[in-house]
Amino acid sequence: MYLDGDDRRPSLTPQVALRVAVIGAIALVAFAAVFFRLWYLQVLSGDKYRAEANDNRVREIRVQAPRGKIVDREGRVLVDNRVGLAVRVSPKDLPEDEAARREVYERLAKVLKMRPDAVERTVERQLKALPYSPATVKEDVSQQIIYYLFENQRDFPGVTVEQVFLRQYPHRAVGGQLFGTVGEITKEQKGDDRYRGVDLGDRVGQSGIEYQYDSFLRGRNGATRVEVDALGNQSNEDDGLATRRPQQGRQIKLSVDLDVQRVGQLALGNAPGAFVAMNVRNGEVLALGSTPSFDPNQFAKVIRPKDYERLNSEAAGKPLFNRAVQGGYPTGSTFKLVTATAALMGGLITPDEVVYDGGLLKVGGVEFRNARDAVHGAVDLRKALSVSSDVYFYRLGQEANGIGNGLLIQDWARKLGFGSPTGIDLPGEAAGIVPTPKYRNDLFKQELTDRPWTVGDNINLSVGQGDLAADPLQLAVAYATIANGGRVLRPRLGNRIEDASGRPLQELAAPSARRLKIPVEYRTAIMEGLRSAASDPGGTSTPIFQGFKIPIAGKTGTAEKGIGRSDQSWYAALAPYPDPKYVVVTTFEAGGFGAETAAPATRKILAELFGVKPGPTQAGTAPD
Repeated sequence: MYLDGDDRRPSLTPQVALRVAVIGAIALVAFAAVFFRLWYLQVLSGDKYRAEANDNRVREIRVQAPRGKIVDREGRVLVDNRVGLAVRVSPKDLPEDEAARREVYERLAKVLKMRPDAVERTVERQLKALPYSPATVKEDVSQQIIYYLFENQRDFPGVTVEQVFLRQYPHRAVGGQLFGTVGEITKEQKGDDRYRGVDLGDRVGQSGIEYQYDSFLRGRNGATRVEVDALGNQSNEDDGLATRRPQQGRQIKLSVDLDVQRVGQLALGNAPGAFVAMNVRNGEVLALGSTPSFDPNQFAKVIRPKDYERLNSEAAGKPLFNRAVQGGYPTGSTFKLVTATAALMGGLITPDEVVYDGGLLKVGGVEFRNARDAVHGAVDLRKALSVSSDVYFYRLGQEANGIGNGLLIQDWARKLGFGSPTGIDLPGEAAGIVPTPKYRNDLFKQELTDRPWTVGDNINLSVGQGDLAADPLQLAVAYATIANGGRVLRPRLGNRIEDASGRPLQELAAPSARRLKIPVEYRTAIMEGLRSAASDPGGTSTPIFQGFKIPIAGKTGTAEKGIGRSDQSWYAALAPYPDPKYVVVTTFEAGGFGAETAAPATRKILAELFGVKPGPTQAGTAPD
């Protein structure tokens, strides 16, 4: 068969040729892009991605850093660390079979006296977050348990034992609220800038000094680098590539004197109350405590909700509550120092002006009487402070209500440190309340009280009663201001930052004090009245300080808290007179008259401050 010479195939039209050319060009560009991308990745960026791939094969296992110590002014340890033994589960050695793994959990739960489901949840939660890192099941286990696990290692595959650092408070309840507690960082705290670089599971300060100086105390965790496979599981070939040693936190030296702190807590016992001892010249706090206290060691491992609720309950006396800086109380006659200063500076009285105290003051049909219906007769400022004449100060409160819109006493109370935090280096300090007409009238408008402001409120304020709310530290600052020449101090606990061996790294200087211009003759008159109260016949605390080797200037206070409630007992002391170095303030929430409970406790603290052997004290017989 012959084919004719004509080509019978259809010819390529221009349109089709154009389409083929376009498709070819697109394919060429695509292949070129792929080629150049591969060339870029393998040739130009090969080293970079090779390094990232190598880094991807390496994980870091955190090694906990011990926190820094807290020591007192003499270098005695207040807060330390101890080494505990923790039971952990290593993921690479656990059985792969789910049933076999659960059997390990059940056996481990029996040894640790835990529920099997609790062990499983604890381990699985941690392994989910860090699949290559050992999971902690229980910390601070006994040596007997450790020996048992070692002797029966075949029954506990993947179970290991490691040393951990646990916080230790050797003096137990002494300074519980002051030194504070630690606990695992919460999710809410994790977002705070102060915890930048802290990982979930790390322990941080949660209260007290532990919280205030956490950034110094915390230290820096170490790490062990391990190799993992593509699934994130630790390689069996290498148990550790390199180790970065943890760095212990800095040591904090406080101005606290351990002996004074201990004596203060013993003086108050378990009765709800508080105390503070402070240097009136520089604001250094030598002791600050609240009772009842608690043992922070119970929070060294885990803060259990039931423990927190119990220690914060009214039935237990709210041991977690720091009454020294958070308690809001009427101060009773200890506030007369403020009223005296305000009246002198406002021109209501002179130091030598005599007023007759007939035992009561009638205002608008209401009788304001002296404590125990005492009648003191003719008194000037000094004697009014010495015998604690309420009527003398009632009159000042009545007169001050018509001056400066009734804010003369309030203004000087604020100047002396009431109604705002003192600025001490402790968290959670309360501001307190200095009542004003606006304060009570606003409460009345909101139906939170039964009446608006009256002159009687200013009369009550003049003797530290009514709506006034203050804490022992604020009262100490006010007394220190009169004693030191008019400097309103900012109390300080932190003394300096040290390394682990105690070498100083940074001094923690106290902020500069505010200055008040109070004439020396006014301050002298007030100090003489306080001295008379603790030494002259008829002085409210003279029976307590008879025979005491250190000359004391002091004031009792008894704050009435309403029908059916025990009176609050106060005492504020300055020593040695006439050039005081220390102020000591104590209060009992249900202590009765100041001379009966607060003054004897203050004497014990002063005895320790000055190294005086404690002697017999007598119950006060004066009314306040």
